[in-house]
Amino acid sequence: MKSLLARYADVMDSVSVFIGRGCSVLFFACVIISALEVVMRYGFDRPTVWSTELAMTLCASAWVLSVGFVTERHRHISITMLELVVGPRIWRLFRLLQMVVAFCAVLVLTMALWGPAAKVLARTEYSGTAFNSIQPTIFKVLIVVGCLLYMAQLAANIIRWVQHTEGDVTGGH
Repeated sequence: MKSLLARYADVMDSVSVFIGRGCSVLFFACVIISALEVVMRYGFDRPTVWSTELAMTLCASAWVLSVGFVTERHRHISITMLELVVGPRIWRLFRLLQMVVAFCAVLVLTMALWGPAAKVLARTEYSGTAFNSIQPTIFKVLIVVGCLLYMAQLAANIIRWVQHTEGDVTGGH
Protein backbone atom coordinates (compact mmCIF):
# COMPACT_ATOMS: atom_id res chain seq x y z
CA MET A 1 0.00 0.00 0.00
CA LYS A 2 1.36 3.38 -0.98
CA SER A 3 2.08 5.98 1.63
CA LEU A 4 0.18 9.24 1.74
CA LEU A 5 3.25 11.10 0.43
CA ALA A 6 3.63 8.69 -2.49
CA ARG A 7 -0.04 9.14 -3.35
CA TYR A 8 0.40 12.93 -3.18
CA ALA A 9 3.35 12.66 -5.59
CA ASP A 10 1.26 10.51 -7.98
CA VAL A 11 -1.67 12.95 -7.89
CA MET A 12 0.60 15.97 -8.35
CA ASP A 13 2.32 14.29 -11.30
CA SER A 14 -1.08 13.67 -12.90
CA VAL A 15 -2.20 17.26 -12.31
CA SER A 16 1.05 18.62 -13.79
CA VAL A 17 0.78 16.40 -16.87
CA PHE A 18 -2.89 17.28 -17.38
CA ILE A 19 -2.24 21.03 -17.15
CA GLY A 20 0.92 20.81 -19.25
CA ARG A 21 -0.78 18.95 -22.05
CA GLY A 22 -3.77 21.27 -21.84
CA CYS A 23 -1.46 24.24 -22.33
CA SER A 24 -0.53 22.92 -25.76
CA VAL A 25 -3.93 24.16 -26.93
CA LEU A 26 -2.96 27.68 -25.88
CA PHE A 27 0.22 27.50 -27.95
CA PHE A 28 -1.77 26.23 -30.93
CA ALA A 29 -4.27 29.08 -30.53
CA CYS A 30 -1.36 31.52 -30.48
CA VAL A 31 -0.12 30.17 -33.81
CA ILE A 32 -3.60 30.52 -35.34
CA ILE A 33 -3.99 34.08 -34.03
CA SER A 34 -0.53 35.06 -35.30
CA ALA A 35 -1.26 33.58 -38.73
CA LEU A 36 -4.58 35.44 -38.84
CA GLU A 37 -2.79 38.68 -38.01
CA VAL A 38 -0.31 38.14 -40.86
CA VAL A 39 -3.18 37.55 -43.31
CA MET A 40 -5.14 40.56 -42.04
CA ARG A 41 -2.11 42.87 -42.02
CA TYR A 42 -0.43 41.90 -45.30
CA GLY A 43 -3.28 40.32 -47.23
CA PHE A 44 -6.04 42.82 -46.48
CA ASP A 45 -4.09 45.79 -45.07
CA ARG A 46 -6.33 45.61 -41.97
CA PRO A 47 -4.14 44.83 -38.95
CA THR A 48 -5.95 43.96 -35.76
CA VAL A 49 -5.50 45.81 -32.47
CA TRP A 50 -5.94 42.68 -30.39
CA SER A 51 -3.92 39.85 -31.96
CA THR A 52 -0.45 40.66 -30.62
CA GLU A 53 -1.66 41.20 -27.08
CA LEU A 54 -3.82 38.09 -27.15
CA ALA A 55 -1.01 35.96 -28.59
CA MET A 56 1.37 37.22 -25.88
CA THR A 57 -1.20 36.47 -23.19
CA LEU A 58 -1.82 32.94 -24.46
CA CYS A 59 1.88 32.10 -24.82
CA ALA A 60 2.84 33.57 -21.47
CA SER A 61 -0.08 31.83 -19.75
CA ALA A 62 0.86 28.47 -21.28
CA TRP A 63 4.51 28.97 -20.34
CA VAL A 64 3.70 29.84 -16.72
CA LEU A 65 1.11 27.11 -16.23
CA SER A 66 3.20 24.33 -17.77
CA VAL A 67 6.06 24.74 -15.26
CA GLY A 68 4.77 21.77 -13.23
CA PHE A 69 4.82 19.59 -16.34
CA VAL A 70 8.40 20.56 -17.14
CA THR A 71 9.40 19.94 -13.52
CA GLU A 72 7.64 16.56 -13.39
CA ARG A 73 9.55 15.50 -16.51
CA HIS A 74 12.87 16.90 -15.21
CA ARG A 75 13.22 18.91 -18.42
CA HIS A 76 14.58 22.17 -17.05
CA ILE A 77 17.84 23.36 -18.51
CA SER A 78 20.71 21.79 -16.59
CA ILE A 79 24.45 21.41 -16.86
CA THR A 80 24.61 17.69 -17.49
CA MET A 81 28.38 17.77 -17.97
CA LEU A 82 28.63 17.87 -14.18
CA GLU A 83 26.84 14.54 -14.02
CA LEU A 84 29.69 12.96 -15.97
CA VAL A 85 32.34 14.63 -13.79
CA VAL A 86 30.94 13.98 -10.31
CA GLY A 87 29.34 10.58 -10.77
CA PRO A 88 25.84 9.30 -10.05
CA ARG A 89 25.92 9.46 -6.23
CA ILE A 90 27.04 13.10 -6.04
CA TRP A 91 24.80 14.01 -8.99
CA ARG A 92 21.83 12.62 -7.05
CA LEU A 93 22.72 14.92 -4.13
CA PHE A 94 23.06 17.84 -6.58
CA ARG A 95 19.53 17.09 -7.82
CA LEU A 96 18.19 17.28 -4.27
CA LEU A 97 20.09 20.51 -3.64
CA GLN A 98 18.69 21.97 -6.87
CA MET A 99 15.11 21.06 -5.90
CA VAL A 100 15.43 22.47 -2.37
CA VAL A 101 17.05 25.71 -3.60
CA ALA A 102 14.41 26.05 -6.33
CA PHE A 103 11.61 25.47 -3.82
CA CYS A 104 12.99 28.13 -1.46
CA ALA A 105 13.56 30.64 -4.28
CA VAL A 106 10.07 30.14 -5.69
CA LEU A 107 8.58 30.40 -2.20
CA VAL A 108 10.25 33.80 -1.75
CA LEU A 109 9.05 34.86 -5.22
CA THR A 110 5.51 33.74 -4.41
CA MET A 111 5.49 35.69 -1.16
CA ALA A 112 6.72 38.79 -3.03
CA LEU A 113 4.05 38.43 -5.73
CA TRP A 114 1.15 37.56 -3.42
CA GLY A 115 0.33 41.18 -2.52
CA PRO A 116 0.29 42.54 -6.10
CA ALA A 117 -1.81 39.55 -7.23
CA ALA A 118 -4.35 40.10 -4.45
CA LYS A 119 -4.42 43.81 -5.26
CA VAL A 120 -5.34 43.27 -8.93
CA LEU A 121 -8.08 40.85 -7.95
CA ALA A 122 -9.63 43.64 -5.89
CA ARG A 123 -9.12 46.26 -8.61
CA THR A 124 -8.56 45.09 -12.20
CA GLU A 125 -5.59 46.56 -14.05
CA TYR A 126 -5.68 47.21 -17.79
CA SER A 127 -2.86 47.25 -20.33
CA GLY A 128 -3.42 50.78 -21.59
CA THR A 129 -2.98 49.69 -25.21
CA ALA A 130 -5.47 50.13 -28.03
CA PHE A 131 -6.99 46.76 -27.05
CA ASN A 132 -6.82 47.72 -23.34
CA SER A 133 -7.07 44.15 -22.10
CA ILE A 134 -6.80 42.92 -18.53
CA GLN A 135 -3.44 41.35 -19.38
CA PRO A 136 -1.63 42.78 -16.30
CA THR A 137 -4.28 41.31 -14.02
CA ILE A 138 -4.11 37.93 -15.74
CA PHE A 139 -0.31 37.80 -15.55
CA LYS A 140 -0.03 38.86 -11.92
CA VAL A 141 -2.46 36.14 -10.86
CA LEU A 142 -1.14 33.44 -13.20
CA ILE A 143 2.46 33.92 -12.09
CA VAL A 144 1.40 33.18 -8.52
CA VAL A 145 -0.60 30.15 -9.70
CA GLY A 146 2.42 28.97 -11.70
CA CYS A 147 4.67 29.39 -8.66
CA LEU A 148 2.26 27.33 -6.54
CA LEU A 149 2.15 24.60 -9.19
CA TYR A 150 5.95 24.63 -9.41
CA MET A 151 6.37 24.30 -5.63
CA ALA A 152 3.76 21.54 -5.45
CA GLN A 153 5.55 19.58 -8.19
CA LEU A 154 8.96 20.21 -6.60
CA ALA A 155 7.55 18.77 -3.36
CA ALA A 156 6.39 15.69 -5.30
CA ASN A 157 9.83 15.36 -6.90
CA ILE A 158 11.52 15.66 -3.49
CA ILE A 159 9.21 12.94 -2.14
CA ARG A 160 10.21 10.71 -5.04
CA TRP A 161 13.89 11.52 -4.41
CA VAL A 162 13.60 10.58 -0.72
CA GLN A 163 11.73 7.38 -1.56
CA HIS A 164 14.22 6.54 -4.35
CA THR A 165 11.38 6.40 -6.92
CA GLU A 166 12.41 9.30 -9.19
CA GLY A 167 12.35 7.19 -12.35
CA ASP A 168 9.20 5.22 -11.54
CA VAL A 169 6.72 7.58 -13.19
CA THR A 170 5.68 6.43 -16.63
CA GLY A 171 6.22 8.71 -19.57
CA GLY A 172 8.46 11.26 -17.95
CA HIS A 173 11.88 10.59 -16.61
